Amino acid sequence: MLRAPLLAAARSRRMRALIEAVPATRSVVRRFVSGAATADAVRVARELAADGRRITIDHLGEDTTDAGQAAATVQAYEQLLSALAEQGLAEGADVSVKLSAVGQFLAGDGEDVALENARKICAAAEAVGATVTLDMEDHTTTDSTLGILRKLRGEYPWVGAVLQAYLRRTEQDCRELSGPGSRVRLCKGAYAEPETAAFQEKSEVDKSYVRCLRVLMAGQGYPMVASHDPRMIAIAQQLAADAGRTASDHEFQMLYGIRPQEQQRIAGSGATMRVYVPCGDEWYGYFMRRLAERPANLAFFLRGLATRS
Repeated sequence: MLRAPLLAAARSRRMRALIEAVPATRSVVRRFVSGAATADAVRVARELAADGRRITIDHLGEDTTDAGQAAATVQAYEQLLSALAEQGLAEGADVSVKLSAVGQFLAGDGEDVALENARKICAAAEAVGATVTLDMEDHTTTDSTLGILRKLRGEYPWVGAVLQAYLRRTEQDCRELSGPGSRVRLCKGAYAEPETAAFQEKSEVDKSYVRCLRVLMAGQGYPMVASHDPRMIAIAQQLAADAGRTASDHEFQMLYGIRPQEQQRIAGSGATMRVYVPCGDEWYGYFMRRLAERPANLAFFLRGLATRS
């Protein structure tokens, strides 16, 4: 019942101001966000690498309508990749990029700006042995994001895509993106979407997730199973085994701060486990979507406020 209000609050400037004004908020946010500085993300990357977990780092930000801010986001990714390389952590690392943070919503030529900015990040990643995955946002951006993805893959065929199982279109998108070399992160989805575009019931989203998994595991690409749901992870493991896949041709992904012991268990089993690590000051929208996803996250946040206020 709280999911819709929380997702609406994720894009409310008034609610953002209220929550950011609470002194205890940032201390609780640290469970899900590595920190504001590049050094914080590098520190977390080192900690995760120590027990065999890999990383994808998201420099937080979205819905940018200022060209200067979009350029600053590109520079932040370049600095992050350089810092990872200096510490010997870049090889095999990944960065997650929201196209709305690098210019997609700019008036007039937003898609062209986002493409050029994403191209710069891809070049910086390739130079240090890392990869890039384009994050997916609400359903109104899907066609634009996949269009930019196709153009980027002409130069950087390893660029990954994110597909959201709650969208009705996603099973077909999986078919189109399941070819050789195609990296696809499959998640359930975390935005408020209309019924015409997305399944509304959890059971329907779960069924869609499994159908999409079947397509990706049977395909020739590299599936990235982004889920904290034990049942979905077990199904993915079985489908991978049925398809004759090994640890080198698919992976599991979870969010920083959620089920860390399970992350360690999966990594320890020999499977590839990658952790999605957010960093930066623009944490509000991301944080609110995490609260909306699981009641346990909201309870953790409220307990933190009660004990730190």
